[in-house]
Amino acid sequence: MDPMPELSPVVVTRPLAQADQLAASLTAAGRRVEVLPLLQILPLPDAAPLQAELARLSRYRLVAFVSPNAIDAAFAHLAAWPAQVAIAVMGQGSRDALARHGVTAANATIFSPLDPERSDSTTLFAALDAAALRSAPVLIVRGDSGRQFLAEALQAAGAEVTQVAAYRRAAPEFSPELGRRLAELAARSCDWIITSSEALRVLLALIRHIGEPDIVVKMLQQHLIVPHARIAQTARELGFGKITLTASGDEALIAALQ
Repeated sequence: MDPMPELSPVVVTRPLAQADQLAASLTAAGRRVEVLPLLQILPLPDAAPLQAELARLSRYRLVAFVSPNAIDAAFAHLAAWPAQVAIAVMGQGSRDALARHGVTAANATIFSPLDPERSDSTTLFAALDAAALRSAPVLIVRGDSGRQFLAEALQAAGAEVTQVAAYRRAAPEFSPELGRRLAELAARSCDWIITSSEALRVLLALIRHIGEPDIVVKMLQQHLIVPHARIAQTARELGFGKITLTASGDEALIAALQ
C-alpha cells in the first residue's frame, strides 16, 4: 500500500492571543502548525476613554464589538454585563469570546450576521432592526483603526453612535529572521489561515520587503483559508488565486482543512 501523502503545514496568522487555541486544535487533528502572527494586539496608551464608556454601559441600547480582541479588551475592565443591553458581533469567533466571559444567548441578547459565510459589518447591520435604533444610543467598541461602515450606517439610520477604541494594532517589524522564515514557508505548499484583510496586506508587504520577486510569486500561489467574503475579495485583488472561503469560527476553519 502506498504511504499517505504528507499534509501541508498550516500557517496560523492570527494575533498570538487568538492563535494558541486554534493551533492546539489543528495539532490534535494531526496537522503540523506554524504560528506566525501578522498583527500584534497592543494595549492603548490611555485606557481612560474606554473605561469611562464601560462605566456607563447601562445607558446604551446596543453595544457592538468589532472583533474578539475588542471583547477581550473590554471585559478586562468589566465585572458583569448588564442584561438589558443588547450586543452585536460579527461572527462565531466573537460569540465564542463572549462565552469565555460568561455571556451567551441564555443571558443576553446577541445579534450577529444571518449568513455565517458573510460575517462583516455590512451583514451585521442588515441583521439589526435599524428602525428600533432610531434616536437610541449605540456604542461601538473597536480597534484604533478599521472600517467605518457600521458607524456610518447606524448614524444614517438615526442612532446616536459613540465609538471607543479598546486596543491598537501593529504589524510586526521586518527582520532578517522573519524574512528567512517567510521565504521558507513561501517555498513550500502551505495552507494559510488569514482572518483579516489587514493581516493579508501585512503579509504581502513583508514578503515584498524580502526583495526577491520569485518569493512574491510563490506566495501568491499559496492556498488561503479565509472566514469572510471581504477577505476573499481582498485576496483576489492582491493576486492570490487559491482561496477557500469558510463560515466564521474555528470549527469551520478546521473543517475546511480536513
